[in-house]
Amino acid sequence: MKSNRLCELLGIEYPIIQAGMVWVSNWRLASAASNAGVLGTVGAGSMTLDVVRHNIERMKENTDKPYALNIPMLRPDAADIGKLALEMGVKIFITSAGNPANIVPLLKKADNILIHVVPSVKGAKKAEKEGVDAVVCEGYEAGGHNSPLETTTLALTPQVADAVGIPVVAAGGIADGRGIAAVMALGADGAQLGTRFIAAAECQAHENFKKLIVDSTDFDTCIIGRKLSMLRVLRNDFARKMEEAEKAGASEQELMKIIGSEFNRNREASWNGDLAEGAFQAGQSSGLIREILPVKEIVRKLAAEYETARASLKAI
Repeated sequence: MKSNRLCELLGIEYPIIQAGMVWVSNWRLASAASNAGVLGTVGAGSMTLDVVRHNIERMKENTDKPYALNIPMLRPDAADIGKLALEMGVKIFITSAGNPANIVPLLKKADNILIHVVPSVKGAKKAEKEGVDAVVCEGYEAGGHNSPLETTTLALTPQVADAVGIPVVAAGGIADGRGIAAVMALGADGAQLGTRFIAAAECQAHENFKKLIVDSTDFDTCIIGRKLSMLRVLRNDFARKMEEAEKAGASEQELMKIIGSEFNRNREASWNGDLAEGAFQAGQSSGLIREILPVKEIVRKLAAEYETARASLKAI
């Protein structure tokens, strides 16, 4: 797996980003990813300012390699998180879940790198115009909050690659080196992986969550909340209730009664492992993941699988 412009931009060995997933991407996972040669990412989505501060401090203690902080634009205190991170010397930011325009002037300093997650060509072009250094184009296969556009990674990646001049990172449904090779063949400069890194030894996700991923098949994720905020999760009792209610034509109010608190359901899944009532955010790539491994071993396998995939294409 050769260095390319994404590696050069980020100062990493492999063109892979560990996604800044809400609830599960803390300093332990992110520092292990950075130390393994990819871009480790601390996900600030569920963190208070004090927890963000603690995670950045621990990143400094545990790695001297590049790392990123993911800030969802849905958070009303996104700018406060950005200011704190800047004060603490964070150099790479990944923004998601909204328009980055308001925060770009704050984060985009001379020696900083800003990446934005987009679900469309329009979003990628707009992000480039706003001044971001790279985009992550995320397809419908991805876990967690999803775009109502429902464009798949296979269709989205080459269109975004054709539309912008900045590095493009593909995300959604990628869990092995074959997937990385595939999106790079489509024009991407690298790949962002989330679900594969949940099933990592260093990830703080509950063991029940990791086991669900390892035991899942190709059809064990589903989209819930189409009338609300679309979420791809592993299918369990809670997800089935939502699916049945939506098929029956439940109103937004009725669906919200089932959900109760998305915050609590996500926490119950990620931290407490509530197999029945938790909202286990994971992508369609879950069916490809068969074991829980240390991050270093995951990255080694990804690189080896990528090279095998490239060699097989040359032989055709």
